[in-house]
Amino acid sequence: MTDLDSEPCPRVRARAGLRAVSRHIVRQLGMLNSSFGELPLSPVQAHALIELSNQAVSIKQLAQRLNIDKSNASRAVTHLTEKGFAYTQCNPKDTRSLLAHLTPQGKKLLQKLHHQQNTMFDQILSQLSTEEATTIESAMATYNKAISRTQAQQGYTIREIIPEDDQAIAKLIREVSAEYGLCADKGFSVADPSLDNTSEQYQVAGACYWVIELDGELLGGVGIAPLSGEKGVCELQKMYFSKQLRGKGFAKRMAYLALDYACEQQYQACYLETTACLTEAISLYESLGFEHMSQHLGDTGHDACEMPMLLKLS
Repeated sequence: MTDLDSEPCPRVRARAGLRAVSRHIVRQLGMLNSSFGELPLSPVQAHALIELSNQAVSIKQLAQRLNIDKSNASRAVTHLTEKGFAYTQCNPKDTRSLLAHLTPQGKKLLQKLHHQQNTMFDQILSQLSTEEATTIESAMATYNKAISRTQAQQGYTIREIIPEDDQAIAKLIREVSAEYGLCADKGFSVADPSLDNTSEQYQVAGACYWVIELDGELLGGVGIAPLSGEKGVCELQKMYFSKQLRGKGFAKRMAYLALDYACEQQYQACYLETTACLTEAISLYESLGFEHMSQHLGDTGHDACEMPMLLKLS
């Protein structure tokens, strides 16, 4: 069988499917049309009208809320003003900017817009059970969150570790460990003799370590390696992130990267050891499907990590 004939991995299939669904939804909702349904508005103008419904906003604020460039937001307001749906005034807090307001005519049009959209979505919901609608809402909220995290991660580089990274990643691991009270004299991974030459430890078959870099500075990392003494089982290792990275979704992204690699290496399960004070990490592992175990596996040497967890991969 050639590479061209091989079955694509699940994430590649998911990517193709998600792109197709997103594309069709955009088309079905008429977002490519010059007018927004039956109203004299473009899709951008319609969204601008909605943002002006509660209070006046500046062009900059409008651009940020609609996730468009400032010139596009400015054109939308100009067109709304020309049609009599909005007007602008100097911003009393910043004389260099203008605040856009809705006119009485714009407020009437907004009511028609809400009625049009509510009617359309009522018709869509009539095709779905309550359970299906709830599932879609939840999935789309998750999808939206993933998009926001992707935007927050722009500019960062994820790559495999090289020997020149050893000093920086060791420093990061020690700093984060100290932050949570995971001292070297208590049997945690920060005490590993190999910490200062991390890159060497991932040269064996079935092992890899990835780092996150921004402007030449290492800010996080995670590794996968065979679990000593357990055939077919790998271990999720040295998952550490600086404060600068937290809240941007990198932990889940890096975990998925490592687990995808583990599947490609045909491991049957992934093991990890953690400790109770790492509450954020435990929640992450549980969300990924890791289950708590009553006994430890293999020989990790981290006797202070009292919480073993396992994820079946096949």
